[in-house]
Formats: sequence, structure tokens, C-alpha cells
Amino acid sequence: MSQIIIGGKNAIKNLNDVLNNLNAKKLLLVCDSSFDFLNIKEDILSLNVPMITFSDFTPNPLYEDVKKGVELFRSENCDVILAVGGGSSIDVAKCIKLFSKMNDSDIYLNQEFKDTKVPLIAIPTTAGTGSESTRYAVIYYKGQKQSVTHQSIIPDVALLHFEVLKTLPLYQKKCTLLDALCQGVESWWSVNSTDESKKISEKAVKAIIKYTKPYLEGDKDAAEQIMLASNLAGQAINITQTTAAHAMSYKLTSLYKIPHGHAAAVCLPEVWQYMIENSGLCIDPRGKAYLESIFAEIACALGFESPADAVKGIKAFLKELEIFLPAANNRTEELELLAKSVNPVRLGNNPVKLTEDVLYSLYERIVN
Repeated sequence: MSQIIIGGKNAIKNLNDVLNNLNAKKLLLVCDSSFDFLNIKEDILSLNVPMITFSDFTPNPLYEDVKKGVELFRSENCDVILAVGGGSSIDVAKCIKLFSKMNDSDIYLNQEFKDTKVPLIAIPTTAGTGSESTRYAVIYYKGQKQSVTHQSIIPDVALLHFEVLKTLPLYQKKCTLLDALCQGVESWWSVNSTDESKKISEKAVKAIIKYTKPYLEGDKDAAEQIMLASNLAGQAINITQTTAAHAMSYKLTSLYKIPHGHAAAVCLPEVWQYMIENSGLCIDPRGKAYLESIFAEIACALGFESPADAVKGIKAFLKELEIFLPAANNRTEELELLAKSVNPVRLGNNPVKLTEDVLYSLYERIVN
């Protein structure tokens, strides 16, 4: 599908025109508790289209939460969904769209996914997940993470209003920015990469490196560039999916209560170091020499002469940002739990094979 991406200063002012073009009659606004503090709140509440708000979901959304959203969408006869927020809000909105015309006598996750044709607009309020341009959503069912994937849940319109970023706490800016950086790097070396995805990854990585410092210092132009780079990283993983650093991050987040971007970032240099040292275990059909050339390209984009220097540089970058390694309580027990937690499907996208023993050794370097 062809997605419309609207950016630039005062991007929010385009929203009424977008809704008019969609012939919207009633809007389901999906947002979290941060909505009340956004500088676009009044722009949204003063739209020309009637709306009903759904915010009854947790930061790690549950299937039951989405089910309530579907019931509200139906009972209020909504015809367009507007997601405003971080990854969780957008994921919930995506699932409401996907489940909105399913049979409610059976679990939605068990039914065939089809395009419901319900228009979905996404306004991200962080620069990190790129969820506004991906076909992925994550919810939890009976305590288990469920990856929902369907081409039709890519939002029809992504509205990138970068001015919302100035209200983010500094640590959240860092974590979301690092999520986007990891996505760009991982997409670039993924076994699923294409010429198109690699070009997108390169743009995202170079922009993040260039604009991180001014962005964190509050520069508006830099905020716009970081928002665009985050979106590019989302576009890249929409083609390739993520790899080992992301796969290893999820249990770190749940075990040590650190944000996803923080967790992915501390995994990235250790995974890369292992792959540099073990490129002979390459599982990418394009081969070892190809993979080593990709590592060199990524290092160059990050501003380093070699992949080894880039690994050291990323660690120094994280230290400068005060992104520290998580500390264990019962280290041996936790390392075993972490090594067993990694989704093997995600590891299949990684260009170098990682066994459970290797994962254990990597986590030994990551967890204090």
C-alpha cells in the first residue's frame, strides 16, 4: 500500500484536510495518559469531526484492552481511527482496525487477518519506534507476547508533528532515539535487507548520529530531523524486521524495568562484536565477504574507520548518554533465564548464527 507521510512545521494543521479526504463521520481517538500534556491536544479536540476517546489500555497492551477498544469502535459507529502517542497507542489502534470486523464469538488472534479498509491515521509523540510506518503490532495474551503482523495495519497516514518531542523527558528522548538507531543498524545487516532497505537505513543512521547532540539540547531543527530519521528506521524494519539486539532486549526490559530502547542499545555493540569475530558463521546467503562489507558500510555511516572501532564508539556513545548496563540480583539464574527467552524467529534474521550458549555469553557482558 502507498502510505501518505506528512511532516514539517505545524504538520498537525493538515489533519482536518486528511479527515475531509477520508470522508470521516466519526473518529475513534486512541491515546494514552500523556495526551493531556501534549501541545497538540487542542488541535485534535477542535477537529471538525465528532470523536470518542479510547485510552483504557496498559503500557504493554493486553488483548483484553484491544477487545474493549473494538467494542467501543463498533458501538459508537466510528469509521476512522486516529492513534496519538508512542508505540503502545499505535499498536492498540492497529489491532482495533484489524479486529474490528471479526467474529466476536472467537478469539480475534485465532481468526484470519484481513484488510478491514478502516482508515488509520497515526501521530507519533516519540521519535523511536517508527510504528507509524510498520506492519507490526505487539499485544499480550495470557501473559505471552503476541506479534501481530499484517500489511493492512500500516497506517494510511503518518503525521510527523515534530514539535511534540519538546515535551519529552530527556531520558525518554535518549531511549527512543537509541531504539531508532538500533533499528537502522539491525535492518542494514539483516539477512532480509534489500537495496531499498539499505538506502533507507543509511539515511536513518547518518541523521541520528548527526542530530543527536543538538536534539538532546532542544534544537527544533534537530528534532524534526530525528523524527524523520525515526520514521525512516521504521520503514527499514518494515522491509527487513529486526535482528538479535532487539530479540535480546525484550526480556531485559521486563526483568530489569528498563525502556526498550535502552535495552536494545546495550545489546547492540556486544552482538556486533561477536559477529565481527565470528563472521565465518554467516548465515546470510550473500556470504561472509558481503557481510563484512556491510559491517564496514555501517561503521562508516557511524563515523568510524572500522567495525571494531564502531563497536568501541557505540559503547562510548552510550556512556556519554549515561545509558548504563542493567544490574542483576541473582546473576546466574537471570543469565539462564535471559538466554532461554530469546525468540528464535528473530534470530533467524540475524546474519550470524547465535546459539543459546552464545546468548548466555553475550548476556554475561551486558548484565552487571
